[in-house]
Amino acid sequence: MNLSVPMLLTGLLFAPALLAASNTQLAVNGAITPNACQLNLTGGGDIDHGKVSAQTLNADQYTSLPTVVIDMEVVCEGSTLLAFNTVDNRSGSSAINDNWHGLGMVNDEEKLGSVYLGIINSQADDMPAGAILSRDGGATWMPTTYLGHNGMTAIALTSQPLVPAALTTLKAQLRFNTMIARANDLTLTDEVPLDGHITVQMKYL
Repeated sequence: MNLSVPMLLTGLLFAPALLAASNTQLAVNGAITPNACQLNLTGGGDIDHGKVSAQTLNADQYTSLPTVVIDMEVVCEGSTLLAFNTVDNRSGSSAINDNWHGLGMVNDEEKLGSVYLGIINSQADDMPAGAILSRDGGATWMPTTYLGHNGMTAIALTSQPLVPAALTTLKAQLRFNTMIARANDLTLTDEVPLDGHITVQMKYL
């Protein structure tokens, strides 16, 4: 995962007036973080379900593929408050739930399926912890396993279950629950790739 400071240049096209302003405004934005953190995932985060026979899919209900769990580790230079969210790089293709992640399209019009991504079995600085979710920018938090693009997910110690914990190390697991859409809704005359692609973002609080 790359942490970057975004730079945004915006402008407008306009028709010239008789008098033009002699100056303009520029803004330079960003943030200097006190401690840098590194996120590592088992196998680089690649999940391969192999070949799934179309004949094994349920015709009139969703088909669940085997759950996959990988290790996740965050190491920071010092105690740091942070949270996570995702970018669904196949946005608009989730067949089951818009808050989950898509698997791509069949024939550019049929949604292939969805992936639910969760954080489980967390330890913050070797202490028991769990995931918490905020959908209002951190004003309120609730227990969760959800990691996605609808809100941000932080880690809380079990002794303070609704407060994001400042941590130096995080050891957890990411659970992938993949579901394929109803076979009756899909054109499966040719081989179709499972094409999920998710970016995990780490944010400093």
